[in-house]
Amino acid sequence: MADEAKPEAAAAPKVPTPPVLKVLSQYVRDMSFENVSAQKGKNPEGQPKFNVQVGLDAKKKGEGNNYEIVIKLNVTATAGEDKIFILEIEYAGLFLVDNVPEPQMHAFLLIECPRQIFPYLRRIVSDITHDGGFPPLNLDTIDFLSLYRQELSRRAQAEAKTAPKN
Repeated sequence: MADEAKPEAAAAPKVPTPPVLKVLSQYVRDMSFENVSAQKGKNPEGQPKFNVQVGLDAKKKGEGNNYEIVIKLNVTATAGEDKIFILEIEYAGLFLVDNVPEPQMHAFLLIECPRQIFPYLRRIVSDITHDGGFPPLNLDTIDFLSLYRQELSRRAQAEAKTAPKN
């Protein structure tokens, strides 16, 4: 009996490979806590107000697809005109990122990676403020997508101001 010609396998639709995101490590890269009210010998009076500033940084580390993402947090607590404390912390994560298209990599690094390590930063901030003699500061959740969009808008405005006018 003659071999029958096998029909070519139907072209299977190509299934996109999902992105890979692995947290390899996370750590406090730099930290400073100043208990200003204790240094001045004052007890803070009134309800404290908190000014929280967040910055992000991403850079490729070594060969391959490893990236270091840093959340830079600056918290200043005041009561009236008096500073109560100042907390500056850089919390970093080392990530393996794979299967992310190059045009989407910047957004992925500055949105998805910080989302992974933020809960740990929140706990550290709570512990530091408590250990510094204050009630624990529980940070609100940060919308990293909104933060990313704001930064893109700020950069676009800065470029528009410096662009030559015709």
